[in-house]
Amino acid sequence: MDKIIDIIIKMQENHTEEWHKAEEEFSKDLNNVNTPEEILYNYVKANHLMNFRLWHTEDIARRKDVSSKVIADCKYKIDELNQMRTNFYECIDAAFTKLLKPKLPQVCEDVQNTETLGMVIDRLSILSLKIYHMNEQKMRTDTSTERVKQAADKLGVLLEQKTALVKAVKYLIKEYISGKKKIAAYYQFKMYNDPELNPQLYKHKGENNDERK
Repeated sequence: MDKIIDIIIKMQENHTEEWHKAEEEFSKDLNNVNTPEEILYNYVKANHLMNFRLWHTEDIARRKDVSSKVIADCKYKIDELNQMRTNFYECIDAAFTKLLKPKLPQVCEDVQNTETLGMVIDRLSILSLKIYHMNEQKMRTDTSTERVKQAADKLGVLLEQKTALVKAVKYLIKEYISGKKKIAAYYQFKMYNDPELNPQLYKHKGENNDERK
């Protein structure tokens, strides 16, 4: 399983680099593959693409020189992307569970981790983006030496955190296989995007004919 985690890390790094040159279109056909590993990798890629798009949309949303409509459109897009990002890391959990099932013991301790494998992969995705963009800041020539040094120091911390998180997720998988912990998925059940669960949506449905959410 260590190899699978290493492949995922390399995927996230490579896609981050590639998509900054030319962003890939999102493919909805994620299950049209032959193996559980390929399904897992497809969901990892989809989750990372949502984080990639979230990162750059969040950047635009912080601008002060654009219209309120641009910012509002960013907000709606952020909500949509964040929902998809969550959906995909829950799918990563399901794919990991299917992949690990043959290796899991019949009886295991009734102990769960505070984060699921999908959540950790999502965190690694965001770390990959942070590292890429912090490295960009470290390479800048249009700012002060002090800012470049600060970026370099922060980059070092991010790389240490990523190394530690990779080690932790590999150890967590070993705990599942040994029966020391029980694999589980935690569902977010986000309510703000659901027109049947968000009171601001269902109580004001049809007002001003605004169905943007």
